[in-house]
Amino acid sequence: MSDMKPSEVTAEVEEEKEWEAAKAFFDNLKTKKPRPPKPRNAVTIAVSSRVLFNLVEERKIFKHQGVEQYVAHQVEHENEPLQPGPAFPFVKALMTVNDRLRALYPNEEDLFDIVLMTNNHAQVGVRLINSINHYDLTIERFCMTGGTSPIGYLKAYMTNLYLSKDARKVTEAIGEGIAAATMFMPGEMQNQLCDTQLRVAFDGDAVLFSDESEIIVKQKGLDEFFAHELAYENLPLAQGPLKCFLEALGKLQRKFYAKNERLECPIRTFLVTARSAASSGARVLKTLRSWGWR
Repeated sequence: MSDMKPSEVTAEVEEEKEWEAAKAFFDNLKTKKPRPPKPRNAVTIAVSSRVLFNLVEERKIFKHQGVEQYVAHQVEHENEPLQPGPAFPFVKALMTVNDRLRALYPNEEDLFDIVLMTNNHAQVGVRLINSINHYDLTIERFCMTGGTSPIGYLKAYMTNLYLSKDARKVTEAIGEGIAAATMFMPGEMQNQLCDTQLRVAFDGDAVLFSDESEIIVKQKGLDEFFAHELAYENLPLAQGPLKCFLEALGKLQRKFYAKNERLECPIRTFLVTARSAASSGARVLKTLRSWGWR
């Protein structure tokens, strides 16, 4: 039996009703700006501020002059938009996919949700927000970690992919079962990347697949590797750290296929591998087939 008094039960029920009413009011508000999808349905992409924007010069100030000068510089220039960074075209492509899906499915909730993950000081957040608004990026959720590890936050946000310029943080995320990648790009390539089609190339062993076969190459050489792959050709490879992200992309791709948009699908996935097609490629293709990929 509950120890709650009738008056306490009534107050709790009323409070729940008020919450539901407030939530319904918010959900029914009209806006021209697309609403972010509900986290439980979304494919969440967390990007660090250093890959979304070009913070090379600001980083130099931080390293050589300290955090106080860095914050002062950012505040002084907060009305000047930051230049795009290596993940900028990728984020624009994510937005294009969302727009296309909403055109096909007006009430669609299975969309990309882009989260800005940064260890910057809160005062620097103003410049980041101004830059996001300047480029009209659909990024509604921010997480400022204050210099601490992003892992706990990435888990809380149910992150499907984390993009960072810090290889140590990427390694840490992968170690915790979160798909992650380090992004870098020579400046002259910035304008050559497509931002209207999402193109994702996966490495094979130790990325999309486990590193079981790669270990054999390193320990026993290529001939043993070829013999092993032939013997286990019909046994699917174990999944690697980015397999779950591939599945998330496939789920969205199939939505375009269902509307007869296969050839116009804005999501393109590629497998890049050093495996010889004749000697060890069959196991890869059969593994993908077992995962439901055609």
